[in-house]
Amino acid sequence: MSLADTKYLDIVQNILDNGALGQNRTGMPAYKLPHQIMQFDLVKEFPILTTKFVAFKTSVKEILWIWQKQSNDVRVLQQWNCHVWDEWMQEDGTIGKAYGYQLAKYHQVDTLLKTLKENPQSRRMVVSMWNVEDLPEMALQPCAFLTMWDVSADNRLNCMLVQRSGDMGLGIPFNMAQYAALVCMIAQVSGLRPGLFTHVINNAHIYENHVEALKTQLARRNEAYPAPRLRLNPEIKDFYDFKLEDIVLENYQHLGKLPMKVSV
Repeated sequence: MSLADTKYLDIVQNILDNGALGQNRTGMPAYKLPHQIMQFDLVKEFPILTTKFVAFKTSVKEILWIWQKQSNDVRVLQQWNCHVWDEWMQEDGTIGKAYGYQLAKYHQVDTLLKTLKENPQSRRMVVSMWNVEDLPEMALQPCAFLTMWDVSADNRLNCMLVQRSGDMGLGIPFNMAQYAALVCMIAQVSGLRPGLFTHVINNAHIYENHVEALKTQLARRNEAYPAPRLRLNPEIKDFYDFKLEDIVLENYQHLGKLPMKVSV
């Protein structure tokens, strides 16, 4: 069994057993628990669920849209046949001043890449999409909004992702895989090895209409497959040169899709 399945399903079970049911802005009640944490050593295992299918290529398209293209234009994603942001697209075709917009506004990705090469022992490698001034102009205030980066003495790149709000059924499986891939990409172009990826979820919740699907997934625990392997094109030395075909998940076995409806 992959460690991703173990840690993820432990949180799901904990929420179902101990979470408090309450209302939220979407109108769909959810069970929630605070401060849930998963940590993975990316040298040992790539964290993606096998107890259900996770659309890895779609998740990578989204992370490239945010971090590489630094875009807020949903039409760019649609050109890539990716529709995860369609529900939040505004009349101008964007999601407002959210996500990639904030990375571009302050050149945050370039600053991170430069610091990793010139001052890798810096303790100030922080990338934040939570801009208080621009929050009212965002179609959705960022859920996975903060990353903190650190280089170990053995030249391994570690990353902590902080997520204010985590939909365990749909969002978290995407986020854990796409940010693990991002760490591996940034490590490669910085001349480093992947290290620890720590995923902190402030409000981990399960929507009421996802409960049955997640119970089905829990029942699959003992059938989980070993983790697949992430393979990056070793020729890529510049983060902005990565294309979808350069990021390949090898031997990804899974137990099939579990449809769940997104709460907007």
